[in-house]
Amino acid sequence: MRVLKCTSCDLLLQQIPTQRGFSACCPTCGSRVIKNSSLSRSGEIAITFAALALFLPAQLFPLISIDLFGVTLNTTVTSGGIMLLNTFPFVGVLVIATTAIAPLVFLISILVANLALKAKHVRSLYIATYLLKVVKHWVMIDVFLVSLAVAGFKVIEIAELSVGPALLSFVFLQVLMAYLLSRVSPARYWEALSRNNVALQDIELGDTDTTSIIRCQHCGLTQQSDHTHCKRCTAKLEKRTFQSLQKTWASLLAAIVFIFPANFYPISVLLSNGKRFEDTIFSGVAGLIKQGMYGIAIIIFTASIIVPVAKIIGLLYILICIHLKVDSGRGQRMKMYRFVKWIGKWSMMDLCVIAIMVSLIDRGNLLDFTPGPGAIAFGLVVVLTMISAGSLDSRLIWDKHEQR
Repeated sequence: MRVLKCTSCDLLLQQIPTQRGFSACCPTCGSRVIKNSSLSRSGEIAITFAALALFLPAQLFPLISIDLFGVTLNTTVTSGGIMLLNTFPFVGVLVIATTAIAPLVFLISILVANLALKAKHVRSLYIATYLLKVVKHWVMIDVFLVSLAVAGFKVIEIAELSVGPALLSFVFLQVLMAYLLSRVSPARYWEALSRNNVALQDIELGDTDTTSIIRCQHCGLTQQSDHTHCKRCTAKLEKRTFQSLQKTWASLLAAIVFIFPANFYPISVLLSNGKRFEDTIFSGVAGLIKQGMYGIAIIIFTASIIVPVAKIIGLLYILICIHLKVDSGRGQRMKMYRFVKWIGKWSMMDLCVIAIMVSLIDRGNLLDFTPGPGAIAFGLVVVLTMISAGSLDSRLIWDKHEQR
């Protein structure tokens, strides 16, 4: 019987046959250790090409338009980000990277991975699968789509709103991207590469001392720990991610520092008839409540206030438990960690709304909308909390259990 190690808690498991479309989860931490996707490689390539075909019209053509003072103003996915590059480059780059660059890199990486697998070119496959693992967390088409709806409800009070020709393409692009994100797994390519190569398959139970077994965190191959690099993908083998706690603490503490100016400094500035109206996150939510937009106020309050604070508190709790070697509640902390990683990107909603508003409301001194200094701090909080969650090696949560 072949064996493998859970990538989240390092538990040694016997590999079981899994039918197509089904998965196997670790009995200790609940993480998925085997995923036999129902999507074939040819189907994966077809969906990727369909998404790429939708990508250009979804990016280049207007999503929505407004009629403001007799002038038609349009917004595309990146128009707001591009306008922000001169005054708020960090916010502009962040919006463009998450809504345009990351999705494109993700789609191209899928095609490159399939080509590398067909050519059996290990180095190209390593680069493509590495990009897939990193970029998938920064693909935020779904966040931008919700932000577009929020911005639409905001501007409909001051201008007539109409649907642009790219909106339908953008919605279908999100559907295809969501399907690929849930189905594509880097480990799947490496398993296909070693399927006919016994030397590159997982080791057999009884072949070696189980205490000397290590699992490659990149391709998932179980092998003897006397190797310095994975014999399948050439990635460096480590018992635990190098300086995981230090990296997590550093980015988390920096996020805690920036969360105060993010909430106390204005995040948006509206110029109307020569008057300047500044809004913090709290005052913006209060303004929406006064206008009767309770649904949008709840969405903004959740994404911009509750989510960042919950991520910071959750990561702090997990880190403190690791340092104190708390024995109980490891399963709950593992669920909390997965939730923190999943929910992290939704804090970007406020910045996407700002970018959309900037591209739609631009009439000089008569009516203008720009980000405030709080937007930069808030963007840093989003990025730093996502880096912090991604830097934490979840196996550290289970270390005390493993050492018994």
